Amino acid sequence: MKDTGFNPYEMAQAQFDSAAEILGLDTASREVLRVPLREYQFSLPVRMDDGSVGVYRGFRVQHNDARGPCKGGVRFHPAETIDTVRALAMWMTWKCAVVDIPLGGGKGGVVCDPHNLSMREQEQICRGWVRKLAKNVGPVTDIPAPDVMTSSQHMLWMLDEFEHIYGGHYPGFITGKPVGMGGSLGRTEATGYGVVFTIREALRELGIDPEKTVASVQGFGNVAQFAIELYQQIGGKVICVSCWDQTDQQAYSFSNSQGIDLKALKGITDRFGGIDKAKAKELGCEILDGEAWLEQDADILIPAALENQITGDNVERISKKVKIIAEGANGPTTPEADRTIQSRDIFLIPDFLANAGGVTCSYFEQVQSNINYYWEKDDVLSRLDLKMTAAFAAVSELSRKRKLYTRDAAYVIAVDRVAKACRDRGWV
Repeated sequence: MKDTGFNPYEMAQAQFDSAAEILGLDTASREVLRVPLREYQFSLPVRMDDGSVGVYRGFRVQHNDARGPCKGGVRFHPAETIDTVRALAMWMTWKCAVVDIPLGGGKGGVVCDPHNLSMREQEQICRGWVRKLAKNVGPVTDIPAPDVMTSSQHMLWMLDEFEHIYGGHYPGFITGKPVGMGGSLGRTEATGYGVVFTIREALRELGIDPEKTVASVQGFGNVAQFAIELYQQIGGKVICVSCWDQTDQQAYSFSNSQGIDLKALKGITDRFGGIDKAKAKELGCEILDGEAWLEQDADILIPAALENQITGDNVERISKKVKIIAEGANGPTTPEADRTIQSRDIFLIPDFLANAGGVTCSYFEQVQSNINYYWEKDDVLSRLDLKMTAAFAAVSELSRKRKLYTRDAAYVIAVDRVAKACRDRGWV
């Protein structure tokens, strides 16, 4: 991945500063909330399959736990940095607050590329990560979860290591576990479905029939696939998806004006969301460059890949037809691009609202694990719908009432809730 000079932590702080100004937040509260409460960096020596020792860099950042234990994923990525983890931990704080669940923001990562590691080597990284942090994480302090290039299998290894250390069963220590091993039904769909619950509400507010809309999606991993699934169920048509090609080390867009066949595309996709180009052509897809998803004549854009994707350099390429941008990814839009999107009156559903379905369902999983009673899938997804719809309504109402950009409105609600918790606890 090329170095763009983009720093997500600086972007997260700039977004916070804007909300703090709108709220008129006091200096002490700003200083507490602008930086993480705690962060950990460590080396992870791993015995590789060939007998050599690989040393990997690990991170965990706990941004704020005033409203409850920290919560956040663990990412495996070759370009992982401490600043990315700091930004994501901060965004998790706001995400939990905006949907009003009693958790704070955390995030973790390891600088590694799972494409080049055996499952045994990945297991050793997972167990080593837990050993480094066992005193600083747990069911009542900090609850990890899967994220970029980690899965339910990685979480189970981490849980097993934690339970070995403490000598008991602690299913509430981690979420994203396999169903039957303490995982929640509906968790796999949760983030993608949550994105579409907010899109459905935005369309309702704008008076647009979902069946008359088309969407273009960046990414073809878990979030994108389930967002496409539910969006098609409510009547929408997806005309383009993009994904990263591990072999070519670049992104491609797959366009079909008649609408993509989700089931067929999933059948030719590898476990990291990469689509087979030759087989996609046979399905009637046109293969375009990686940013072509942004230029499609769609009503809705869903960036559901990585941060820093809609920037000042490419935002002008967004079609005049676009009415809604729903951020399935974390931090996909830079402040420069935000200004253009706002000036064009595009309805933006900000990341920490749009993709909060994942952490909301993780919270549901944690609750179920702690009480040792598991809900039916329909129950989980209906509770998720209620949470997402209520959060969207609060952000939309504040946006209209105070004439705020939707991202600013979401930030104001979230930051105000966390700042109040810090004041009530006597921290400031």
